[in-house]
Amino acid sequence: MTIVLPDDYHGTGALKSSNIQCITHDEALREDIRALRIGVLNIMPKAETYEFSLLHPLGRSVLQIEPVWIRLKTHKYNSSNQFHLDKLYVPFEEAIEKQDLDGLIVTGAPVEDIPFEEVIYWPEVKSILHYAKSNVISTLGICWGGLALAKFLGIDKEDCKKKVFGVYKTFNLDREHSVTGEMDDEFWCAQSRHAGISDSVIEEYHDKGLLHLLAYCSEGAGYTIFESTDKRFLIHLGHPEYEPQRLIDEYNRDRLRGRKDVEPPKNFDMKNPVNTWRSHRIEFFSQWIKYIHETLLNNRG
Repeated sequence: MTIVLPDDYHGTGALKSSNIQCITHDEALREDIRALRIGVLNIMPKAETYEFSLLHPLGRSVLQIEPVWIRLKTHKYNSSNQFHLDKLYVPFEEAIEKQDLDGLIVTGAPVEDIPFEEVIYWPEVKSILHYAKSNVISTLGICWGGLALAKFLGIDKEDCKKKVFGVYKTFNLDREHSVTGEMDDEFWCAQSRHAGISDSVIEEYHDKGLLHLLAYCSEGAGYTIFESTDKRFLIHLGHPEYEPQRLIDEYNRDRLRGRKDVEPPKNFDMKNPVNTWRSHRIEFFSQWIKYIHETLLNNRG
């Protein structure tokens, strides 16, 4: 319902026009409500333009949210506004210096077709995940962020024969789960990735009692939502946070880079872009936030 932001945050107007209530830190203190601190490790290109994609669904929660924007010390952020990063983003150590995070989001990154060992900031991401595993109620990984969580659990990714790209029908596998329980039996979800994890590997880890399977995508996209059985790591290999224009932009970007193997997004008309996954996005993030809040209350009690 409410997002706590700096009083000069660049995206406040866009959020308010989408019926997201925004308040400053001083106003939040006067309300005397302890906002949930949600860390966001944002590694997406042009980081500042991606923030709205997460703030919108987080702002639809009935709880007050304080996003804590985290930057990696080993990543150059060449495509992002450096002034904005310096003003709003902090290293992970500073984010947890005075107070722990209640939740953590690890975003996608345009490196899913590169081995983790060759990603320069992978050791730093691993150290953050190591801390989060014991100190953060729930860490959500989106797309590459989800693959990173899986890698931390010992599950390696593999390159896709062709990019998983478009909007895919997805099947809810657990109607009693704290996050997916209230979602539709079938829903649509945006996907945009060059890598994934084979069904057989995920099922092997499930059979060993290490993974809980939550959602499965049609048309070869495979298992899309799953979690570690201790519920610390929630993995979503899709992009529920995307707006339709993002799929168009990514297709045009790939073509400009000479990626002739990238086909137009499935089940999506670029001439008449329609968002068919918005309800999934809002429900998924809202239920994730609710789970964090309820777990926090239970731990206190």
